[in-house]
Amino acid sequence: MNQENFSLSERMVSSSYIRQGAQARRGHEQLIRQLLEQGKCPERGWSELTVELFLGELALMDSNNFLGNCGVGEREGRVASSLVARRHYRLIHGIGRSGDIAAVQPKAAGSSLLNKLTNSLVLDILKLSGVRSVAGCFVVPMATGMSLSLCFLTLRHRRPSARYIIWPRIDQKSCFKAMITAGFEPVVVENVLEGDELRTDLEAVERQIQTLGAENVLCVHSTTSCFAPRAPDRVEELAAMCSKYDIPHIVNNAYGVQSSKCMHLIQQGARLGRVDAFVQSLDKNFMVPVGGAIIAGFDKAFIQEISQMYPGRASASPSLDVLITLLTLGATGYKRLLAERKELYSFLSQELSSLATAHGERVLHTPHNPISLAMSLDGLRGDGDNAAVTQLGSMLFTRQVSGARVIPLGKEQTIGGHTFRGFMSHSEAYPRPYLNAASAVGITRDDVALCVKRLDKCLKALRKDAGGGDGCISPDPDV
Repeated sequence: MNQENFSLSERMVSSSYIRQGAQARRGHEQLIRQLLEQGKCPERGWSELTVELFLGELALMDSNNFLGNCGVGEREGRVASSLVARRHYRLIHGIGRSGDIAAVQPKAAGSSLLNKLTNSLVLDILKLSGVRSVAGCFVVPMATGMSLSLCFLTLRHRRPSARYIIWPRIDQKSCFKAMITAGFEPVVVENVLEGDELRTDLEAVERQIQTLGAENVLCVHSTTSCFAPRAPDRVEELAAMCSKYDIPHIVNNAYGVQSSKCMHLIQQGARLGRVDAFVQSLDKNFMVPVGGAIIAGFDKAFIQEISQMYPGRASASPSLDVLITLLTLGATGYKRLLAERKELYSFLSQELSSLATAHGERVLHTPHNPISLAMSLDGLRGDGDNAAVTQLGSMLFTRQVSGARVIPLGKEQTIGGHTFRGFMSHSEAYPRPYLNAASAVGITRDDVALCVKRLDKCLKALRKDAGGGDGCISPDPDV
């Protein structure tokens, strides 16, 4: 409804009522105008009505929704199912063009605007979360592993003779496979044990650079967010080392946006040394469906180079999901979620500590890990037998406790020809089995309380009969 249509409506409905409706409409339009002017996440979240109004306006700008459109090409935004069309708010053309995922599509002005706005809002959120000097970013419709591969492939053009990626060990398959998929040889650097905590072995990293030759190293591939007892890598020191040897530095920041400590590490790394790009998941940080990531960095030209490496157009679904989420939450809502997560980390630590003490265990001392906790399972250790430890994992799963990881001793896993000993523990010889739990964004106090209650019952059952089976899934998960 434009002003002319409102005026015409006054012929049928009282002008005072129409003016009131027009004023209400202008309230929605004012929010949209501010978004377009500032390109930042609104301080207060929008109503669903405003979000849907905006998305409808964007969809009307794409050629597949033109009233008189006549499409004779092979990609014209045709959709067989109206349910699918509604699921995507009729934004069918995707984002980017064949040469650049960030490019504007001439026949999809609305989708192109959505893409630009999403990248702008996400950049604002990265700054708000602690990386204040980040220069550029873009949403890519791939999860973290493939997004890391894209970064490595882009670096290949800058360092064509390099074949090695130096990687402080973290036992997570996708980041390791990201290096192999891109055609590089990972050089695994074992962590060092400091008390209970596993930290980056800086001396070993530097030895590898000197042994391999800096010119043969594509990059150092570090990690922030991770499962305890591993701590985030010493990003600042690694960044300084990369600057010293003129080696690129790619950071896997998978679920680190929600942690001010992880974001501070990246900010400081860029200030004191070199961080070429950092990659983070959309689903883990923004509570949207799996399938998207953010690639960000401190050099706009390099981030644009990565976006131009993406072959072909791309799905707009991850961009649409995160745009809707950020508009709905607003900056205030997202900051509230981050504060709640941090508060619940302390609550989870307290509850696990009390439970551990009651069962003769302890929460491992991992002061540098701001998201994940680990509780020892020494009481379940047999003579070289992990049966009770692994059974605990099964019992928790059947009792609908998801996300808790039970780590036995001595597990081996071969990935891409490399055998990891002590797999899942980030170390060849971690001294004890343990259980992981994490306080990630979106967790609730009830989640923590229910997890601890069910874990307590499982531990009691196992200690009563260490060799007994768990049976079938109970209809009551608290039994």
